[in-house]
Amino acid sequence: MEDQCCPRCKTTKYRNPSLKLMVNVCGHTLCESCVELLFVRGSGSCQECNTPLRKNNFKVQLFEDPTIDKEVEIRKKILKMYNKREEDFQLFNLTNNVDLDNSRRKIDMYQKENKDTIQKNKIKMTREQEELEEAIELEKHENEQRRLLLQKEEQLQQVMKRKNKQEFLDQLETSHLPASILLAQHKGRSVQLEMQAEKLKSFKTDTFSTGIKKGHHIASMPVTKIEEALYQYQPIHIETCGPQVPQIEMLGRQGYLNQVRAASPQDLAGGYISSLACHRALQEAFSGLFWLPH
Repeated sequence: MEDQCCPRCKTTKYRNPSLKLMVNVCGHTLCESCVELLFVRGSGSCQECNTPLRKNNFKVQLFEDPTIDKEVEIRKKILKMYNKREEDFQLFNLTNNVDLDNSRRKIDMYQKENKDTIQKNKIKMTREQEELEEAIELEKHENEQRRLLLQKEEQLQQVMKRKNKQEFLDQLETSHLPASILLAQHKGRSVQLEMQAEKLKSFKTDTFSTGIKKGHHIASMPVTKIEEALYQYQPIHIETCGPQVPQIEMLGRQGYLNQVRAASPQDLAGGYISSLACHRALQEAFSGLFWLPH
């Protein structure tokens, strides 16, 4: 969006990197400074289409094409009344300013005729949203409880490590066993404590907030095998509008290679052969010789 500019003051993103383009319900853009200047009283008219606008309806342009921003806002508004998905209704007329009066009349008529259904759908959507929020809150609570549990376990592990270390020092002072045996016992207890700590860190929840188990795979229907015939190669036929080019094996017998430079050992090592270059040259020479203009 660096090449876009305000249609009123002509300020570009290059000249002002902090430029913010705002778009309203009409789909025409203005920069933030022009919006503050023209709509100081809270309302005004669009500079391009003279549509009455309100200052609080201006929003930051998200898409490169402001018409898309306009369509998104219209879809949000219509969605609240129709309670349908994007693929269930068309907004071409409202987005492109085609037959606006008739289109808005149809919307108002639909809203009046389906008032009860719209209200029921709103309640249904509200319930689903509440259930989702409850599931998210429950997941947050479980994560917090797990965090506190891990914190307590880590503190306990630290206490156990310090206790194990102190016991090792006390045994070195009082025990009659060799230091190597005491050291091996101390290392064994330390390894056990480390393994317990790793088990706690690797503990993960089994379900998402939606109730779906992690790692769960949905069984799908097997792909049906279709019996088909084996592939048979069909040579490519190219229409050149000219005489038939001799086969590459016949070029030497028919004398075409007499005027072609023989391939050197270095050429042969690289995959070059004289007959291949001669064959391609003949294809170019014979192509189009029989073509007649109509």
